[in-house]
Amino acid sequence: MFKYGIDTLTVNKVIAIAKGNLEAVITPAAADKVNECRKKVEKMANSDAAVYGINTGFGPLCDVQITPEETSKLQENLLITHAVGVGEPIDKFLSKIMMICKVHSLCQGYSGVRLEMIERILYFIEHDLLPVVPKQGSVGASGDLAPLSHLFLPLLGEGEFWIEDTIVTAKEVLHNLNLKPLQLQAKEGLGLINGTQFILAHAIVGLAKMEYLLDLADVTGAMSLEGFQGSASPFKEALHNIRPFPGNLKVAERMRMLLKDSQNVENHFECDRVQDPYSIRCMPQVHGASRNAYDHLKELTTIEMNSVTDNPIVLSETEAISGGNFHGQPLAMALDYASIAAAELGNIADRRCYLLLEGKYGLPRLLTTAGGLNSGFMIPQYTTAALVTENKSLCFPPSADSVPTSLGQEDHVSMGSISGRKFNQILENLEKIFAIELMYAAQAMEFRRPNTFSVIIEENFKIVRSKVAKLEEDRILKDDINALITMVKQQQIIVA
Repeated sequence: MFKYGIDTLTVNKVIAIAKGNLEAVITPAAADKVNECRKKVEKMANSDAAVYGINTGFGPLCDVQITPEETSKLQENLLITHAVGVGEPIDKFLSKIMMICKVHSLCQGYSGVRLEMIERILYFIEHDLLPVVPKQGSVGASGDLAPLSHLFLPLLGEGEFWIEDTIVTAKEVLHNLNLKPLQLQAKEGLGLINGTQFILAHAIVGLAKMEYLLDLADVTGAMSLEGFQGSASPFKEALHNIRPFPGNLKVAERMRMLLKDSQNVENHFECDRVQDPYSIRCMPQVHGASRNAYDHLKELTTIEMNSVTDNPIVLSETEAISGGNFHGQPLAMALDYASIAAAELGNIADRRCYLLLEGKYGLPRLLTTAGGLNSGFMIPQYTTAALVTENKSLCFPPSADSVPTSLGQEDHVSMGSISGRKFNQILENLEKIFAIELMYAAQAMEFRRPNTFSVIIEENFKIVRSKVAKLEEDRILKDDINALITMVKQQQIIVA
């Protein structure tokens, strides 16, 4: 059981809660923290002293004081006016993760919202009432204002829900469930839409996917090495201990495991090669660098999902600080770094695909013995080249840009929402690149028989061959590629 506001969230815990595999509750201790903070906000709301967002307007209108009678309307107007997102909806799983992260943040006891409101969000989570949230419109500072506004409009009976794969108005859904819309009180609109949960959800989903793809990169690389009949000597422990980057050490260790007892690798020493190309022998350095970037993003994401990122932050009965915890730059920069790391995994995989086509060291050109009439595997590498280039274009760092908003009051923004979306686009392309490398590597390995490979590589060879037969003469490869993409997406390849 996970206790909101008390326990520490991790990527795996968020995913488990979202999938219904881990129960998450608001404990009495967390409820007490929420209620105590709420009392402080109510006192401020009825005070003559101006407190940003509690009894004042927002952004450049922070100098306009609001009467207690206008408080509720002020907060509801905030959600309504900020729900200006555009584009296709995000995946509903992302919407669920956003709500989970928001509940955990609000339960820290610094946001001043009512327990009743948090419990309604929790009801949405537990009953898979997932709001429809457009992809575009957040600049990633003052929080993910537009997407969070769409996420929480249903609390007011506005906006839309996903009911399975159908979009239904929140008004209709609440009516069918005999749930009354909530009326927001002081600070609650700000507590809902100030925050980085849109950026955070994309980081969490991306990290969960990238963890597997990092391991898969080593497997596809090892299978390509077997097809190329490369050397295992560049993965010796002593070599990497004198340049001990954590990612490099990890990949070198995995390569030794993946190639253990391979008869095919042992036969490498019978050839006259002095060294293999970089895409083969530098996997620890390249894959390892991507692992280092992954670790960095995971560390920062873990901090963020256990933080309070709305504004103002209520610290005492008299102090509500209007700071910048909502600014997405810490995650935005790390997401851009991870995007480059993911793209590079695809870049080196494409190089290995190309290498296997050159017809060197016992492999036929284009991996076919019937070249001329048959083109063999010439063309799928065009696809990997296109995907690699698309990923390169997605590596422009949105966090390096900023466009002023809110009449200059919000004069530097993170654009982290774009960083998060692009990170996941790159990972989707990477899945396709690895699928094609698996097809190439399996075909190349056919030409190394009767040599045998390590236990794990032999098992993965069988898994690939269960869906894709050896290419004897030209055929339509679209179905083969799609079958392998599905296999990668469903994480069917054994990585450890």
